[in-house]
Amino acid sequence: MQAVGKSQSKGSGIGRHITVTGVLFSFAVIVAVVTVMVLTALERVTENANLLDDERSRETTIGAVKTFEDQLGATLDDYAAWDDAAANVYAPDGMAWTVSNYGEMSVNSSLFDVAIVIDGEKKAIMTYRDGKPMEEPLTDFFAPSLWVLLDRVKAAGPADRPQAVGFVTTKRGIAAVGVALVREKSGALDAPVGQRRYLVFARHLDDDRVTALGQTYVIGGLRLAPPSFAADYRVPIVDPTGATLGKLVWTSRSPGDIAYAQVRPMVIQALGLVGLFFVVLLVIGWLAGRRLRAEEGSAREEALRDRLSGLSNRDGLGLAVDRFVVEACQAKRNVLLLYLDLDGFKEVNDSYGHGTGDQLIRAVAAGLAVLIPQGAVLARIGGDEFAIAFLSDGENAAALQLAEQILDFLVEPLEIGRRVVVVGASIGIAMSPLGAVGREELVRRSDLAMYKAKEAGRARMMLYDPSMDADREQRNALELDLRMAIESGDLTLAYQPLIDASTHAMTGVEALVRWNRPGHGPVSPELFIPIAETSGLIESLGLFVLRKACETAKQWPELNVSVNVSPGQFRNPAFTDYVRYVLKQTEIEADRITLEITEGYMIQNPQRTRQSIERLKGLGVKVALDDFGSGFSSIGYLRQFGFDRIKIDRSLVMGVNDKRQREMLQATVALARSLDIPVTAEGIETEEQAIAMRLFGCDCLQGYWFAKPVTSDLITEMLQERRKAEPAARRHVGAARPAA
Repeated sequence: MQAVGKSQSKGSGIGRHITVTGVLFSFAVIVAVVTVMVLTALERVTENANLLDDERSRETTIGAVKTFEDQLGATLDDYAAWDDAAANVYAPDGMAWTVSNYGEMSVNSSLFDVAIVIDGEKKAIMTYRDGKPMEEPLTDFFAPSLWVLLDRVKAAGPADRPQAVGFVTTKRGIAAVGVALVREKSGALDAPVGQRRYLVFARHLDDDRVTALGQTYVIGGLRLAPPSFAADYRVPIVDPTGATLGKLVWTSRSPGDIAYAQVRPMVIQALGLVGLFFVVLLVIGWLAGRRLRAEEGSAREEALRDRLSGLSNRDGLGLAVDRFVVEACQAKRNVLLLYLDLDGFKEVNDSYGHGTGDQLIRAVAAGLAVLIPQGAVLARIGGDEFAIAFLSDGENAAALQLAEQILDFLVEPLEIGRRVVVVGASIGIAMSPLGAVGREELVRRSDLAMYKAKEAGRARMMLYDPSMDADREQRNALELDLRMAIESGDLTLAYQPLIDASTHAMTGVEALVRWNRPGHGPVSPELFIPIAETSGLIESLGLFVLRKACETAKQWPELNVSVNVSPGQFRNPAFTDYVRYVLKQTEIEADRITLEITEGYMIQNPQRTRQSIERLKGLGVKVALDDFGSGFSSIGYLRQFGFDRIKIDRSLVMGVNDKRQREMLQATVALARSLDIPVTAEGIETEEQAIAMRLFGCDCLQGYWFAKPVTSDLITEMLQERRKAEPAARRHVGAARPAA
């Protein structure tokens, strides 16, 4: 017994020694960790000090830019709200005063270097730069954003100051530009609206002024860089349309690094005292650990949930699908995954704001939660995308039935606050049979099927098929080649004649884009135009077609030109400015251009459509409704939007032999003509169709019966032949006339 007791005592001593050694080792490790943490904290303090100083420099630079802009605004207000100016600028003999007090004051002036007086129609009355008259037109010297400032001044209410200031690109660089109504100091003005004049001051932000700003506001190395310049410290300069014109960049002073180098030795010495407080820190850490472990469960659950909708998020869906795959392998079941993308959600956000969009997401989430089967996981992946995953003993039937219920639910109008919105969904479906397909591949397949459903026309479901992978690769390659073709200008235009229904004379052409893909041959527009729309290339493609058509049409003064406009272009608020720029650049008469739009975007956004049409018609161009009769067209649209022309869809023309369709055609044309809207019938392929559409009242015909789309050279030849024939016809008529 004694021996056993000695043995136990010895074992206890060894255990205590091991415990003490472990504690000491742990103590040393923790001290080292604390030392590293303190040094890391100092480094972070250094970084924060640098960041704070850089933020101060950024805010100071922003203030400098604002002061630069405000100084010009104050100067402009002094010169525009001036009793003498109101008396002389509007006087027929006041030009000498205007030049003396405005134009000649721009020489060697620190306040402004360009002084211009214009009328409400943007016509220059006086233009001076650096004390001398400007030779170039305003449209060549200033970017189009200048007119945004003018429009703001003209739109100012009685209680507002009729003045607007912003940064605009000029031929000399970037300038702060201000536009103000010339008026008495009290604000009174006798001139009527149509005869008002506006004072424009510009103050260029050149290198000398940027350097002076840096010296004044103590910003080291301040300079002006182009928009594409990559810099850690920058303040963008934007124009009134929101476009970035350039960046003010500077060199960081890094005060934190200097301070860190000074205090680092003392901090390292002070770290020796950390051990004295280790026990206290250990106890506090143990207590904090208990609390953190208690909160860990709820925090983990919160991390897997989408805050807006209350559904699982992407990570939560991933864990659920992984769990379903494992269970499917064990129970010999299938995992089904539906991937949903809302159709028209962006339009709701743009039209009614993000608040309404958030309410719509919550409403859709609540509706989907009611429809999903028991045990399914519903997740919001992000934006307007949702996913539903569940186990099934069958194959795709359950997923197809659920997708059909979802489509039926979303086709109904949803009441969001005081608004009623309509959205649809494109749904992709993929299956993991017996859990053989992992989570990442299953999500990829359902996502691919969803995009295929969207490309097929939206508001539909589609099952994943292996051939979709090959289609996606081909589509990506086609998109890349199309982007290169647009950038290099390797696209061509064909022109289909528009024929007068009575005389069969060519009165205009419709411009149609064509693409001969290198190594593949001609690509149908029905293939590459949808790709351009979904990839965001449609705006650059549309501008290319418009510019090319206008340039070519300059040689055909007797013809009008029609150009198709996609919904992607039409929803861009700057589209009208682009059209204005192309018209000015090509110097073609605006009334010769007709822009054709389809009804899809018009139905979703009637108010924005009306505003866009009014702006376009303000340029002088005509706007036509294309493919009338192919969808939800109604005569109400014609009255509401004021189209200059409608084009009857070829599907109606092809059915002219059917009695009911013929009566519908005749009624449609009659209603349009009663509104004084001319009608074009497209898709004419037989003489019978041409005669019928002329008798119904269509004044313009288009189709293969008259001519297929041809090159510009053939259009030129046709016009030359007609020009030669017209004098001969007039001589023949003169010879046949009886003598007096």
